[in-house]
Amino acid sequence: MDLKTHLAIDRTLCGDVVELEEGYAKVVLKTAKQMQADERGLVHGGFTFGAADFAAKVAVNDPNVVLVAAEVKFLAPVVVGDEVVFEAHIVQKEGKKTKVAVIGSVGDKDVFQGTMQTYTPTTHILDRS
Repeated sequence: MDLKTHLAIDRTLCGDVVELEEGYAKVVLKTAKQMQADERGLVHGGFTFGAADFAAKVAVNDPNVVLVAAEVKFLAPVVVGDEVVFEAHIVQKEGKKTKVAVIGSVGDKDVFQGTMQTYTPTTHILDRS
């Protein structure tokens, strides 16, 4: 299956798509020094969230998909050097709205859990007046 969404995204900051099927995506975020929030190597949660958001949108895989709501839990810290694997599954679809469950893990430990609500307008969100 070909990727149809977020083709211009910086994958060093949001992760690489390593698997894509109908209603499912796997994205791997290789954390790096520029994501570091403190002297101990803690990765800022915004990078974790950004990769989870990207995984959810890839699971929907429409060029116009946008995130409209999220309920998330940061379950454990992520540190520079970690590879976080995000798996996103569509759990509900009603018209243009899609709910996506996302789990992020480092090894066998879950570090992120979220439910992302997406919306897919007919045209690009920036084309709206």
